[in-house]
Amino acid sequence: MGDEPTIFGRILDGDIPCHRVYEDQDVLAFLDVGPLSLGHVLVIPKERVAFLHELSDEAAAALGRVLPRIARAVMEVTGCADYNVLQNNGADAHQAVFHVHFHIIPKHADGSGLGLVWPAGELVQGETLAAALAEAI
Repeated sequence: MGDEPTIFGRILDGDIPCHRVYEDQDVLAFLDVGPLSLGHVLVIPKERVAFLHELSDEAAAALGRVLPRIARAVMEVTGCADYNVLQNNGADAHQAVFHVHFHIIPKHADGSGLGLVWPAGELVQGETLAAALAEAI
């Protein structure tokens, strides 16, 4: 990331207010100001990195511990039974704020929530190529 703080960094610094739903020493969760549905929450690490692969193991573990808790709270409060967890990395992957963040987006009966088109392809042609890809990863 550059020297300028992101909007999430400014929230962490207290320069921009937010509607906090959870906070501990490693993680902050707050309501999205442009929600896709009622209860849309952003969950961010306090570690300031742009991309998931840059997170320390400790920050990643803290997010992993908190995400299910926040999802359960969103479900209980909003009454939704379904939700999406979304995390984007890079401009071409639709990341708009370059500070790692997860969206918890309730899907409600009125259709609000994340709309998604999933143009599924096929696994790399041939078992040998698929096995080589899996081994390389």
